[in-house]
Amino acid sequence: MKPKILAIIPARGGSKGVPRKNIRLVGGKPLIAYSIEAAKAVGDLFHRVIVSTDDPEIAEISKTYGAEVPFLRPENLGDDKMPMVPVLQHAVNFIEEQDQIKLDWVFLLQPTAPMRTPEDIRAAIQIAQEGTSDSVISVVQVFAVHPILMKKIDGNRLLPFCIEEKEGTRRQDYQPAAYMRNGSIYLTRRDVIMNDGSIWGKEICPYVMPEERSLNIDSEQDLKLVDLALTERNQHD
Repeated sequence: MKPKILAIIPARGGSKGVPRKNIRLVGGKPLIAYSIEAAKAVGDLFHRVIVSTDDPEIAEISKTYGAEVPFLRPENLGDDKMPMVPVLQHAVNFIEEQDQIKLDWVFLLQPTAPMRTPEDIRAAIQIAQEGTSDSVISVVQVFAVHPILMKKIDGNRLLPFCIEEKEGTRRQDYQPAAYMRNGSIYLTRRDVIMNDGSIWGKEICPYVMPEERSLNIDSEQDLKLVDLALTERNQHD
């Protein structure tokens, strides 16, 4: 049977680092629109595509781009220090009770990673269905922050933090290859979230994405870079 996968796009109204970032315009659209459109483009794979927000303006904009907003998130789940797991658990409980079903998977799509494509979503779901992992998490290979470049200071000596760097090592020779979560995709078994209180679980399967689709917004500078990238991408679509 086709698994029941709930797509959840979390979007608080009270962002502090980048005020109102979820609905700031990038590439001519509100930031959250890109995650909604990517999910809706593969809507046949999802039970529902919902936005979990505590903000009426975000809710209305999300509906405009095709997402469901079946509830406004309770005030206690809107704090900037609130972990993501309770937010997902609340959404799962609401949808399961409303639809009288039990979900199989939860697909977390953070609005701050707008470069993911529908193909990325399909590929991650295929990986999940073909394996036995608790989750599928997207990563990007790193070079500028590879562990081989990390150092520690011991007294007045500079030492390798964990991997010795030979003088003259080229970046293409950094070994082993290192990867970093890029925030684009978190696909987790329903029971791992609800019973274990975890998004990662114990067994994680990677989905590797290229650098150009791994931009994530944590600052105003990031917002400017993503605006340029999306403007260019939209001109070619």
